[in-house]
Amino acid sequence: MLRLAGSGTSSREIAVILGIARSTVQDNLKRAAMAGLSWPLASDLTDDVLEAKLFVHPGVKQGQRLRQEPDWGPLSIELKKPGVTLLILWEEYRSIHPDGYGYSRYVAAKFMLRQQGMSQGFR
Repeated sequence: MLRLAGSGTSSREIAVILGIARSTVQDNLKRAAMAGLSWPLASDLTDDVLEAKLFVHPGVKQGQRLRQEPDWGPLSIELKKPGVTLLILWEEYRSIHPDGYGYSRYVAAKFMLRQQGMSQGFR
């Protein structure tokens, strides 16, 4: 595809030659340009490296979560105690992590864990 594009072949002609959609050709050529790839490719470029350069996941960053995740294991045990509610546990969580989850997100996360069978004692 890069060789054909480098020789001046249109994306429509490349699509016909390769038997793929023109939009696929355009997408792949755009990815190659963004990755700084052109024909001829470096001889030491492996398929894995080429794939990693062409198909990076934009918007996906490695690193830490934006919010501190509560430790759900001990919280499930605490919820089994009389008089302990999610609101009380959330208030304790927010006192430790002021920019942590809001109450509605906290409850939704706890509910999702319960649905997945990862915790018990939901009130």
